[in-house]
Amino acid sequence: MSQRIDYHNDPNAPAANSLVPSVNVVVTNDADEVLLIRRSDNGNWALPGGAIDLGESIPQAAIRETFEETGITCEITGLVGTYSDPRHVIHYTSNDEVRQEFSLVLTARAISGQPTPSTESSEVRWVPRHELDMHSMHSSMRMRISHYFEEDGPHIG
Repeated sequence: MSQRIDYHNDPNAPAANSLVPSVNVVVTNDADEVLLIRRSDNGNWALPGGAIDLGESIPQAAIRETFEETGITCEITGLVGTYSDPRHVIHYTSNDEVRQEFSLVLTARAISGQPTPSTESSEVRWVPRHELDMHSMHSSMRMRISHYFEEDGPHIG
């Protein structure tokens, strides 16, 4: 099975060989819970998201990726920030692609659907804020979620 391996500030990380614009989405429901997926490729919990396809706008990609990975239809409501740290690379073992991080993190509210796993997500669940720390995730994902709860505007990095 192919894996996704995140490296951050790791001198032993492989060199990046691609840059792919992507989105992550902080989707909340009426109970102010955050939608998380357990990634199939590394077992970590994460926000839904993925690559932006040619011919697609940023909001369209965010809505599509959220639905594909979770079964939840959402409406985009804002921006958490931009993340482009060249010291964060992601190695996809299926094709030996090593991507430099390039992610736009948006906010959204759920409008329909039920949490449903996909080939990219072994679990999908609504998580109350006080339980987020109990879910194993990469530090870059945890940072995005913490930035969502801060109120000092979009983060650029």
